[in-house]
Amino acid sequence: MDFNIRGENIEVTPAIRDYVEQKVGKLDKYFSEGLNSQVNVNLKVYHNKQKIEVTIPMSNMTLRAEESHNDLYAAIDLVVDKLERQIRKHKTKVNRKFRDQGSVKLNFVNGVEPKGTYQDEDDDELEVVRTKRFDLKPMDNEEAILQMNLLGHNFFVYTNASTNNTNVVYKRKDGKYAVIEPS
Repeated sequence: MDFNIRGENIEVTPAIRDYVEQKVGKLDKYFSEGLNSQVNVNLKVYHNKQKIEVTIPMSNMTLRAEESHNDLYAAIDLVVDKLERQIRKHKTKVNRKFRDQGSVKLNFVNGVEPKGTYQDEDDDELEVVRTKRFDLKPMDNEEAILQMNLLGHNFFVYTNASTNNTNVVYKRKDGKYAVIEPS
């Protein structure tokens, strides 16, 4: 893993850097070939609150978590715990789905990894302040919901594997999921 650790309103000391690399590096055990990815870590301090955001883009999915706490080291521990829960939950659901199917690319240890990417756009009073470009990977609705939940977003853009159309799945206020399809 290559680490890109940035600090906002905080100096990233060697001790903080070592602690982040040690804790996030433990996620390597969940992957059969290890993580050959750039790990982006953003540390922020605002009003006596410590916030850490970790994003790990991989070839077929993206792991992301953020956590706030009064103590920076506790926030790092909490975000690593959250990433581990996401990986285990995702691995279990995907294993269950593909148990009876043929060969699927193995990337998790004793598990599979679905294909997926996400789009994240922030709007502020109709002003576009961020644009992301990405390749849409074919997947079904269930895989899209898994990827959306893994990322902690409330929507996910993907290519429907059966129709080859671009779809959006989102979480409704009542907790259920809905899909937007082109006509």
